[in-house]
Amino acid sequence: MGKLKIECFDKKIKLRKLARAVYKTLGQTAYLKVELVFKDGDGMTTLNRTTRGVDSMTDVLSYPSLDGIKRKILVPDDCPTELEGKYIFLGSIVLCEEKIRAQAEEFGHSEEDERDYLIIHGLLHLFGYDHMNESDKKEMRDMEKAVLFLYKGVKDE
Repeated sequence: MGKLKIECFDKKIKLRKLARAVYKTLGQTAYLKVELVFKDGDGMTTLNRTTRGVDSMTDVLSYPSLDGIKRKILVPDDCPTELEGKYIFLGSIVLCEEKIRAQAEEFGHSEEDERDYLIIHGLLHLFGYDHMNESDKKEMRDMEKAVLFLYKGVKDE
């Protein structure tokens, strides 16, 4: 059985349990890898403007390297480029530190909880989930809840 590896060179944070919860919830079996990057507010605004044409700060951006993988159990043949060792590279997630702080305060939970939620949200985007319409939004939110329950035993109503 494989695993999901989240590489973060900006900060030393423990994400193994979170990665395992996402991996198990999605039923994955291959070796998968994701890059996690942190930006300040200005950096995130610039990135959002440059890559999406939206001139504002956002909490999380996801840049998938694979298309059409929603609800799919990945295998190395799904990787259009060379594997990174034995890992399939799923893409990058960028988090905004200022938004993490502000949203944690707004929603009344810790910065760590907000960061973890945004990582889960970003990972689901890399796996093809989205929230462009109500049906997709509900499906993605249900997946977030399932991951959070497995990760922390938290049932979010």
